[in-house]
Amino acid sequence: MSAPVTPERSPLGVFADSIEQTGYMIELIFGAFSRLFTHRHPIRLFRRLVEQLYVHAVKSLLVVTVVGTFTGMVLALQTGAELKNLGVEDQLSKIVAASLSREMGPFITGIILAATAGAAIAAELGTMKVSEEIDALELMNVDPIAFLVSPRIVSMGLSCLILTVWVNFVGIIGAAVVAHSQTGTLYSDFFYGARETLSADRIFGVLSKALFSGLVKAWCFGVIIGGLSCASGLNASGGALGVGRAVRTAVTASVVLTLIVGYILTWFFWA
Repeated sequence: MSAPVTPERSPLGVFADSIEQTGYMIELIFGAFSRLFTHRHPIRLFRRLVEQLYVHAVKSLLVVTVVGTFTGMVLALQTGAELKNLGVEDQLSKIVAASLSREMGPFITGIILAATAGAAIAAELGTMKVSEEIDALELMNVDPIAFLVSPRIVSMGLSCLILTVWVNFVGIIGAAVVAHSQTGTLYSDFFYGARETLSADRIFGVLSKALFSGLVKAWCFGVIIGGLSCASGLNASGGALGVGRAVRTAVTASVVLTLIVGYILTWFFWA
């Protein structure tokens, strides 16, 4: 018995679905944050939020550490070689610190969370949707948004924020090791230059503009990834095939939207 053939979607249909998915994601995000203040059981909500933080942040810590460290090392290796040819290798620490804190740190963290935690959220909620567990919650007068979506979206925003700080830290350490071995830069000089970059041009007298803009990006990326993953899972249909399709949609849309929003925020802060 041959398998049924799925008709190809037209580009216009795919675009319309993307617009609809984005609108549903925005609705979910606003609904998730509004329910934080109207939840009937705030202690239970806090407990579920902590559980999701452990799943998203702690379980992703190892891969984030490895990727962040080698990103800093590769950045120092490539940039340091060019700066050495120009005789300005003393500027390497400032370039690495600015690049990681402004753009690469939040972007790398967002991509990793989209591929790991975001895919897991879409698969989990998609399985609950196709097995009618979501409908069962509604029959029991349990709000699926407050019970399932709010903890996941909020925790994804916080996880991306926390992990971005860690990626910046380990990336600068990895870059310092490469700079010391490649150009002979002293660790004290490298860290002094990085600290100088990350403490200049403070906003509100607390964080530098480079750090502040990167952390704003990280939080936005996390919320977007969480919202898209939840939206894809809750829209799943068609059994196991539909769950797989929801996961693919969540990861693909998260990466694309992360790039677009990242560019917009970079233009807003630095143009």
